[in-house]
Amino acid sequence: MARAWRGVGRLISQAKTGLSALALKRHLGVSYPTAWLIHHKLMHAMAAREERYVLSGQVQVDDAYLGGQRSGGKAGRGSENKVPFVAAVSLSDEGHPLRVNLSPVPGFTLEAVAVWASTNLAVGSTVCSDGLACFSAVTEAGCVHQPTVVAARKPKELPEFQWVNTVLGNLKTSLTGSYHAFAFRKYAARYLAAFTYRVNRRFDLRTLHERLLVAAARCGAQPEGTIRMAEVHC
Repeated sequence: MARAWRGVGRLISQAKTGLSALALKRHLGVSYPTAWLIHHKLMHAMAAREERYVLSGQVQVDDAYLGGQRSGGKAGRGSENKVPFVAAVSLSDEGHPLRVNLSPVPGFTLEAVAVWASTNLAVGSTVCSDGLACFSAVTEAGCVHQPTVVAARKPKELPEFQWVNTVLGNLKTSLTGSYHAFAFRKYAARYLAAFTYRVNRRFDLRTLHERLLVAAARCGAQPEGTIRMAEVHC
């Protein structure tokens, strides 16, 4: 049994584009509901682990949306199937990416960004954002704000946001390559945290699956009812 769980942990934690419950079902030879539950329990552990960390130093941030328009629904940012989230990457003094944070927010408002910053940023961090007004609220969390007006320029023309744009591109590839659909509004935090967990441990892949199983064990019992409530805290 332990060997089987290590195999599951390796599949979910080390797959570059993640692993869908359907693919896990085929690997394990179990029913889809069982594979879905295993998948979400491990993603839950990833999300709980990521809650322990904050970004510090130089941090690039951007506003983003998870999901797409439903047939007959609203278009654009008002779509009922879109979940707003803040994408952030902390950098080393040499400008190399250190840690990633992808966090759903109620919306891109001053209040929402202030709450996000107080939870996910260390005091004294320098936050580089585009000209979206809500990001000025990071100052309420004791951070310095450095806005850059993007205007009509394209992401590739903005070195100030190179790494956060790279992360968002990789996230899109990961999700579209593995998942045909999932309940964006209910489980967005979990899928974003699973991607973040893998990225933040990309330099230690050899022990990644074992560390994930330890994290899952420390979460304690997570019955299906709790998992379906989409709560992250352990």
